[in-house]
Amino acid sequence: MQVIETPQAMQDFARDARAQGRSIGLVPTMGYFHEGHLSLMRASAAENDITITSLFVNPTQFGAHEDLDKYPRDVERDCDLARGAGVDIMFTPTNEMMYPPGYRTYIRVEEWSDMLCGVTRPIHFRGVATVCCKLFNICIPRRAYFGLKDAQQCLIIKKMVEDLNLDVEIKPMPLVREADGLAMSSRNVYLSEAERRDALRISQALFMARDMIAAGETSAAAIRGAMRDHIEQSPLAKIDYIETVDSRTLASADTVKPGVLIAAAVFFGPTRLIDNIIVEG
Repeated sequence: MQVIETPQAMQDFARDARAQGRSIGLVPTMGYFHEGHLSLMRASAAENDITITSLFVNPTQFGAHEDLDKYPRDVERDCDLARGAGVDIMFTPTNEMMYPPGYRTYIRVEEWSDMLCGVTRPIHFRGVATVCCKLFNICIPRRAYFGLKDAQQCLIIKKMVEDLNLDVEIKPMPLVREADGLAMSSRNVYLSEAERRDALRISQALFMARDMIAAGETSAAAIRGAMRDHIEQSPLAKIDYIETVDSRTLASADTVKPGVLIAAAVFFGPTRLIDNIIVEG
């Protein structure tokens, strides 16, 4: 596996590879890999001639009081894991390389960036869209892989690609969970033992919602209420949101039916975790 640090060197490599007719798969990440990341890398390696994983903790998607400075980092560990997952190139630019002095250009997907996570993280998706567009231009992938734990992010990136006529296929991939059901996240390492135990209430509430739907419940309000009651049994939990929306448009859904996204964001201590399910037919 080769490590490339500068955007220019990465772009030169990608242009040469594309000129040779080789397909490139890109897995954009902020590092501190877990099985969710590795599943994306393996999917890319299976479908493309070259797999690039970007490792960049993007400062423009963090608010003033969020966890940019303490976000977990271990480049050597990540390189070892990526190599084992079939990654060919690790792209590791610095903040100054991606946002040099005088940088002023940002991308924003209107409306959808203000919903769900965007309510309490108002600049987050502007930063996500901007860095992903830059990575697509630098790495020139045929396909880019994103986990559905961040379902809103997947939808926003797909919309940006569609609206800006970008030549890349967005590949949403299944959410990956720990053995006990907790959605895998690099931020799980922040949790204390008690917070880790109570954080299971998020996935438990989502699985309860799935069972309610299977039993015939169609009221989104009833499902959200039951989820809220279950999560709030933990004194450590502070709910950011529990929402039912159309998984293709993010429009609010009052009736639960196939295609509805049930999404939750919950704080345990200072750690904010997200999780979701999409109602199947």
